[in-house]
Amino acid sequence: MFTPNKIFTVDALSVRLYETEKQLANDAAQISQTYLQETLAKQGSATVLLATGNSQIKFLEALIVLGGIDWSKITFFHLDEYLGIDANHAASFRRYMRERVESRVHPGAFHYIEGDATEPLEECDRYAKLLQEQPIDLCCLGLGENGHLAFNDPPVADFGDRRSVKLVKLDLATRLQQVNQSLFSHLEAVPQYAFTVTLPLLGSTKKIICLAPEKRKAPAVKEMLLGSISAALPASFLRMQAQATLFLDVDSASLL
Repeated sequence: MFTPNKIFTVDALSVRLYETEKQLANDAAQISQTYLQETLAKQGSATVLLATGNSQIKFLEALIVLGGIDWSKITFFHLDEYLGIDANHAASFRRYMRERVESRVHPGAFHYIEGDATEPLEECDRYAKLLQEQPIDLCCLGLGENGHLAFNDPPVADFGDRRSVKLVKLDLATRLQQVNQSLFSHLEAVPQYAFTVTLPLLGSTKKIICLAPEKRKAPAVKEMLLGSISAALPASFLRMQAQATLFLDVDSASLL
């Protein structure tokens, strides 16, 4: 386990600062492994909500390599998916999860948002019901460059949302981020709409880890921790969540 350079709190949110992204990912994996082992020992099963994106790749790899978890007792969900793309599309989050997680650990179940569902609003209801059937033990998040959590972009983020899953129009900044990360070749190829779990659903989970490495996240991290708590910067929602921990490296914390 790597020792953080610094541990501090901002309102209810715990923050851990590391020298490198690798240290961040490895320690988050160790903490997650220990928590899942304890959860399985206590209740016999666990439910995990996973994020996609570049910030999760090293973490997921480290968690899988660590082992020591009976994955057959784990049920997985994921945070979001683009509207209108199939599960084999190169940018599909279902494909990301299938290749990076499901095919490697063979969990008890992995419930996917069907991005190409013919009835998108019914798909929101179907997935919401699945999520509500059991408490979520662990939620793994990334942080968008515009401060989004999942696809809760500033224009659509709602701290009091009554829904668990909704269909949203993506912010231009989010669509550009997908291009910059090479998930799509150009802006026009990025879907304008996506499914996302909502902020209240995230807040209902028992433990939250949010991984935010890299220099490009520094402006959002600064606003998240030093600005006001507001849906204008959705990630500030985590400052009200005592069960949440934010993992930073020196690059993402460089503006603090």
